[in-house]
Order: sequence, then C-alpha cells, then structure tokens
Amino acid sequence: MLISDFDFDLPEDRIALRPAEPREAAKLLRVDGSRLTDSHVGDIADFLLPGDVLVVNDTRVLPTQLDGVRLRDDSTVSIEATLVKSTGPAQWQAFLKPGRKVKPGDNLLFKSDDAELRALVSAKDDNGLYTLDFYHSPQELLERLHVVGGMPLPPYIRSKRHEDEQDKRDYQTIFATDEGSVAAPTAGLHFTPALLEKLDAKGVSFVRVTLHVGAGTFLPVKVEDTRDHVMHAEFGVVSEDAATRINAARAAGSRIICVGTTSLRLLESACDAQGTIRPFSAETAIFITPGVVVRSCDLLITNFHLPKSTLFMLVCALAGTENMKKAYRHAIDTGYRFFSYGDASLLTNISK
Repeated sequence: MLISDFDFDLPEDRIALRPAEPREAAKLLRVDGSRLTDSHVGDIADFLLPGDVLVVNDTRVLPTQLDGVRLRDDSTVSIEATLVKSTGPAQWQAFLKPGRKVKPGDNLLFKSDDAELRALVSAKDDNGLYTLDFYHSPQELLERLHVVGGMPLPPYIRSKRHEDEQDKRDYQTIFATDEGSVAAPTAGLHFTPALLEKLDAKGVSFVRVTLHVGAGTFLPVKVEDTRDHVMHAEFGVVSEDAATRINAARAAGSRIICVGTTSLRLLESACDAQGTIRPFSAETAIFITPGVVVRSCDLLITNFHLPKSTLFMLVCALAGTENMKKAYRHAIDTGYRFFSYGDASLLTNISK
C-alpha cells in the first residue's frame, strides 16, 4: 500500500493546543462499521457493557524536553534537545535543534535556577538522532531531569506555543505510574476520577499494561510504500496477572477494549494466533496496517491521528479504511479537535 492512500486534508484550526476542561467533556465519535454516532467521552459508559474490560497503559512521561547551549572552545550556541530513548545507564538518544550546529565531541549544558545537566555528544546516526552521554550517575540524571526538563510536547503543539506548568499536569494520564515514556499515551488523557467511578458503577473493570512510548512518535513516515517502513521499537510489559485477567474476561464472553493504540500494539505483540494473551516483557516494533487481523481486542478508544501516520494506518486496519476516512471527514466537518490534546473515537474491530 502507498503512504499517500492514508493522506487527508486537516485544517490547522482542528489541532488542539489544550485539552478539554473537564477532560471527559471532549467529544467522542463512535465508529461502528459505517455507522457514526456523536457523543462525549463522559458518556462512554453508554456504549459499554457490564463485564467489559478496559486495557490501559500506565506509563508515565519523563520531562525530557531540554533547553540549553552547545559548548565548543569559546563559543556557545542555543540548543533545544528532546530525549527520545535511554540507551544506557546515563546515555540517551536525542533530537537536537538546530542539529547543524552540533557535532560529535561537543559538550551540551542544560540548566535551571536549581540544577544543571551536562552531556557529551558522542555520535549521530542516519536518522538525525544524536547520542548524549551525561556526566552524571543514573540516579542523579533522573533527579536533575525532573528539575531541568520540561514535558516533551509533540512538534505540532510546540510549534504553536511553549510548554508550561499546566502541561506537567495535562500531559500525564490518571493511570501514569511507571516512568519511562517520552510522549503520553493520549487516549488515557480523557479519563478522570469521576469517569472511573461512572465506569466502575457500570461494571466495567480496568487492566494495566505498560508500553513506554518512544522516538517513533516524532518520526514521520518517509517511504512511499508501507512495506518499506521500519517501525521504531518500544519496551512493553504485560504481566502474568494482566494476561490472566484479559483471557478470563474473554473466556467469559466479555469484550476487551484497548485504551489507546499503545495498549493495542502491546496486546497484539503479546497474543498468539488464537488471540490468547501471553505474559510479555520485551521491545516491540509491530506495524499494523490494513489487511492485518487485530486479534487481541474488540474495541479501541483512541484520539484522531495525523495524516499518513502509522497510527492512522492502524485504525484503518482495525475499523476499515473507508469507514475511517468517512469518520475523519465527519470529524473535520463537525469541529472535532485532533491529535494529543484533542477529542476521541470509539472504534469497533471489524478485522476479525
């Protein structure tokens, strides 16, 4: 398939720069085959059944956005760094801006009023990722990162405004406990204590899994054919308890609903040909495109994704390409807000 098959026109004013307040006030588009229903996230219990299981990603976003300077001889240049993957005890891969001003051997300094981070640029790869070796112990690096770093908002938000204190609250889900992501699993951003109580009263339960969202969130698809695209690898864990609970729910005839594409990608990596979930602790680079059968879930809660993105391809695989193109046209025409801080959709899996 061609990447251009998954393109669409999105007006810039449809990109959400802040989440809805309260979170569950966000719009919800129910996509059940070709049938579309407009609603709100706060009413999602109306579409769920007692016994349904929501699978949520409990990863927590690290403050990996850094502003600092490049140090070389007697000259300094302002540098913006986004750490995207830990590759050692005190080593990270990062995007640097402007990258043309940095080369291996340079030193970088990031500081606030209360702390500073220093790193050596040790390498640069063909994808434009730099390797930074920090002059700190792993524990010291983590502690200082929480003081110096900001939330790594997606480029389509950062190009419109700066990260601020509000984002430190807005860009974490209510489920976030296991630190390690460089981007939020955004479907989970819609959930609040009030909504969890409503779902619990309906008889809907939650199972936690962990997928640390990585660099691929920021990387565009650069090939013309989907067969030539190489997915990024992300580390995920499905515990034995989580696998047992999901399998028991399915055996009892209940539905499995993934909250977010990260949860879905992880479950698909952990399930066998019959859809049985196995305990899992490894990196996954699974790439789900139309024609792939999604075996692990019945429904998906997800935000509205970028044109030509692997995530839009995934929802097309799950719910049908023509159905999703119709749904996205409807969403654009009726004022739905897109991307990380935007509105949500509830999709039926028709691939099985």
